[in-house]
Amino acid sequence: METFSAIETRRAIKHYEPEHRMTKDEVNKLMSLAMLSPTAFNIQNWRFVLVQEQELRKKIRAAAWDQAQVTDASLLVILCADIKAWEKQPARYWKNAPKEAQDFILPALDQYYRGREQVQRDEAMRSCGIAAQTLMLAAKSMGYDSCPMDGFDFDAVGKVINLPEDHLITMFVVIGKAIKENQPRGGQLQMEDVVITNHF
Repeated sequence: METFSAIETRRAIKHYEPEHRMTKDEVNKLMSLAMLSPTAFNIQNWRFVLVQEQELRKKIRAAAWDQAQVTDASLLVILCADIKAWEKQPARYWKNAPKEAQDFILPALDQYYRGREQVQRDEAMRSCGIAAQTLMLAAKSMGYDSCPMDGFDFDAVGKVINLPEDHLITMFVVIGKAIKENQPRGGQLQMEDVVITNHF
């Protein structure tokens, strides 16, 4: 599917064919595309938890207001972020760069994040938000539908997936075969309401 069409036709779908399974190749392709999403300083701080065990899915559904798409969609992706990725062997993020670039970027990376917990968290949210949109558009291009979700108990889900202390959950994305069309869009604002030229 052409990019413009994927953007225009992507919707948050709630109803999925529960028997449908994506192939391993499809999942690998989807995740390889998500991993091309940009991150500041190339720290690649997103972590994608693919929940495949049905019993785990049921527990997560219970922590997500019993929303059916959690268990019915072909794929449940919990987008997490390693908020300390910036200090975990940062040279690996720039291993293919010239030495002079590494000598500049690695100290700058440390200076930007060290001691700035809110910046680390904000960066995690930005990175995962971009990755989520990449996932949803890639899924649409592959003939699948998706839904971004934040309607769940973050702490409860964290316990189910054994979330490390230096990670946080940002959102879910479910992906699968829709069995029910969405309602028409609820109402889009006019461009002049949201696009500001130069200043407010």
